Amino acid sequence: MAVASKVSQMPKKRSDTNSSEGQKEPERATATSAPSAPAQRSAPTNHIFVGQKPVMNYAMSALIQLASAGEVVVKARGMAISRAVDVAEIVTKRLGNGQFKVKDIGISTEVVGEGPETRNISSIEIVVGK
Repeated sequence: MAVASKVSQMPKKRSDTNSSEGQKEPERATATSAPSAPAQRSAPTNHIFVGQKPVMNYAMSALIQLASAGEVVVKARGMAISRAVDVAEIVTKRLGNGQFKVKDIGISTEVVGEGPETRNISSIEIVVGK
């Protein structure tokens, strides 16, 4: 019986108190009413932004978008431009079985940074469709 009395006197873990009582900690109110989530991109669903992931991830995503939308825009900046070209080539030649073709290619330069840290970054948009 002495052991049972010691167990009941031990302080409960923080997770035990919340789960056993069914209460949640109150959320802290912020000074602004804006949500704390990061800003959402408002890009169309048929645009694919190519980055550092493997090429086949983007190619499969493009193929899925092409099946539903009929047209996809593959976009990239800087060092990812070659990866975007690879995605377009894989979709048109390897995965598409000749169903899709490159409709348009657009290149541009974007100015990034402020003040003395401004620099030019090349970008590309490749439109692939039926």
